[in-house]
Amino acid sequence: MGLGLIAKLLPPPENKFYNFFEDGAEVSELSSQLFYQIVHSDLQQREEYLIHAKTYKRRAVDAMQGSLALLNASFITPIDREDIQLISTNLYKSTKVILKACVNLRIYKIDSYNEIVKKQAEILIKSAEELRILISLLKNNASLREITDCSSRIMDIENRGDEILFTATEELFSGKYDALYVLKLRDIYKGIENALDICSVISDLIVNIALKHS
Repeated sequence: MGLGLIAKLLPPPENKFYNFFEDGAEVSELSSQLFYQIVHSDLQQREEYLIHAKTYKRRAVDAMQGSLALLNASFITPIDREDIQLISTNLYKSTKVILKACVNLRIYKIDSYNEIVKKQAEILIKSAEELRILISLLKNNASLREITDCSSRIMDIENRGDEILFTATEELFSGKYDALYVLKLRDIYKGIENALDICSVISDLIVNIALKHS
């Protein structure tokens, strides 16, 4: 039996997959903080903050590719292979969507942002923080109760995001704004809502994993 096959049959180094998950969650949280900083900055500061966007995207790609490469090299995995793939790709999507929203803030050249965007920025950070905690709980084999409690907090945040989006959309189409402004803000609103949805998807995946292994 070749050494390559033996390596595949052996379990990967302990916590290696979870380390990649943690990297992906950390860069998603950093990206949410970047969005918050841009929303609360002036035009000149936005350019300085956006320098970080490329670095964060590269880190997100590295975390996803590292996890998938390890998955491809391993026959034995700590959790189901499809769960590893889904968590890895969704963590990357989370960062990608947030960074796209950050770039759009610059492209649309809106001088200042309303309270709705600022509220979205606040709950996005909260969701990303809870997601990072949830990944850590999964890595450390926390109890099902701890994992479901954290997941419930993420769901509550996502529900709050839905409420904000509903109110924002209703106000946006009230007739007070020109069409171009409506299109710009609607895109920003939806971008952050998509990021919150992805956090919720990852949360559901982790709860299902915990249930299977409890």
